[in-house]
Amino acid sequence: MTEAFNTASTTLLDGKVVIVTGAGGGVGEGIAKLAASRGARVVVNDLGVSLGGDGGDASPARRVADEIVAAGGIAIPSFRTISEWDSAQGIIQDALDAFGQIDVVVNNAGILRDVLFHKMEPSDWDLVRHVNLDGYFYVSRAAAPYFRQQASGVYLHMTSTSGLVGNLAQTNYGAAKLGVAGLSRNIAIDMARFNVRSNCIAPFAFTRMVNSIPETNERNRKRQEVNRRLDPAKIANLAVALMSEEAKDISGQIFGSRNNEIFIFSQPRPVRTVHTAEGWTPESCLESALPALRASTYPLDTSADVFTWDPI
Repeated sequence: MTEAFNTASTTLLDGKVVIVTGAGGGVGEGIAKLAASRGARVVVNDLGVSLGGDGGDASPARRVADEIVAAGGIAIPSFRTISEWDSAQGIIQDALDAFGQIDVVVNNAGILRDVLFHKMEPSDWDLVRHVNLDGYFYVSRAAAPYFRQQASGVYLHMTSTSGLVGNLAQTNYGAAKLGVAGLSRNIAIDMARFNVRSNCIAPFAFTRMVNSIPETNERNRKRQEVNRRLDPAKIANLAVALMSEEAKDISGQIFGSRNNEIFIFSQPRPVRTVHTAEGWTPESCLESALPALRASTYPLDTSADVFTWDPI
């Protein structure tokens, strides 16, 4: 985005300050740029690490911020990690120092360390959880006092079908991302009294994280053929809509976005119950309870098994 913004479409988020983590590329970059085009002042946060969380490079965040400014928007870069409490506080402070307020937090940053569960090391688990779940809590918690004081605020968290449905070799990532859905739901409940809302989006997009899926078999090759058609910039349309005041009645929900499709996901609720006046024993569970409930169980689907149709 280097051309000037269309001034006729810059009022949806006019005056709001939006923090987007992991905004140095992919989904986060698209959200940061579209939010800026709708009038938001944007903090482009990105540590510039590798997919596995190694290294650091200030240039991705600086590039996106510079491109927003060149196109007529307002943005600053932020180079702090989300995975440490004090650093997350610093991200919020970056917004306050530059713009004097904070209205929206988009938790988008993430890393991968894909490995089959029986080969997963504690370091693979700890690092992925630390960024993809703990980091989301740290940044969200850092913003909470300001949202509470001003009686307004929006959280958007990127979850994943790796957790909502399941994927091979992503136990660490999937567990963290399903945890994000729980984090978002409970933030929504706790913060509703302060006019603060919280929602999740499961993005379907061809990013450097998705590009890391090895094409070692026919299933993965076909999966990547579909993935290459998924434009990460399109996730931003739903994200920016959920930031706006027009969506003030929507909170605690889990959405999905895939090219021109938008989904809303179900959330766990009882689907069937069995009972007995005498109480259950292991044997009676096996004899009657489990057979009665079996029709309501779910197969071991992965995301690719559930989303079988081509993206629109």
